[in-house]
Amino acid sequence: MAREYSEQKRIALKTIIILAVITVGEVLIALSGKGYIIDGFHMPWYIMNLLMISLSLWKAYLIVSEFMHLGHEVKAMGLSIVLPMFLLVWAIIAFMYEGEAWKGNRENVEERNQIETEGSIKAQGMLIYDMDEHPLRQH
Repeated sequence: MAREYSEQKRIALKTIIILAVITVGEVLIALSGKGYIIDGFHMPWYIMNLLMISLSLWKAYLIVSEFMHLGHEVKAMGLSIVLPMFLLVWAIIAFMYEGEAWKGNRENVEERNQIETEGSIKAQGMLIYDMDEHPLRQH
């Protein structure tokens, strides 16, 4: 029993160290990619994003595998958690795409409204009618 505990402790410590190294790597990539570490060096956004997403997925795998103990479960149990995660990722991408479409439509409507109102006269203030001369008043 003591050997299992010490073995599990060693694996957990190893995982924590790997997670710390990956996190430091992510921070260095983010800072150097934006030019904060090396002046004038800017990493292309798609390479930086690909690296950050890859390292984040690796960290997520290590956390789920070791600390949530899914790495030692049967395959069906792991798939019952991983497959809904892909649906969540799909939903996030779909909502972002839909939000961009709504933003584009709103910009088109605002542009059309601006064109239509440029030549028109806008009423300012309140319109006050003399009640004796009001067109809807019946005599």
